[in-house]
Amino acid sequence: MLRVSQAVLEHTFYHLLSERPGEGVGLWAGRQGLVERAVPLPNVHPTPRVAYHADPAALLRAVQGLEREGLELLAIYHSHPYGPARPSPADRGQAYWRVPYVIFALESGEVRAYNLPEGEEVRLHVEP
Repeated sequence: MLRVSQAVLEHTFYHLLSERPGEGVGLWAGRQGLVERAVPLPNVHPTPRVAYHADPAALLRAVQGLEREGLELLAIYHSHPYGPARPSPADRGQAYWRVPYVIFALESGEVRAYNLPEGEEVRLHVEP
């Protein structure tokens, strides 16, 4: 289970809306399974309207910075501006980190998390 506050969930959603029509991407960090912070990252994919690729240098810097602060990487999030909150074949193919991948379907507002590449859904609990 992945726990996230309503405030972080809303902050993440607004970040992803600001990236439309492209896909947005970022990290969720926190402690003991509770997400405390969203960290937006640049999407450097050549066709960001249909896919995402977090800038590798920015990703590494972000993870190192979080570790220095005593936070752990809890999830990677990204948006599907016009599709469902289900992993695409590309999402499964680029899943490297062993953390949940959270997908925001911007049109419907649906948010779901998965262990990838397996595709097993992870329960997402929103806290006040």
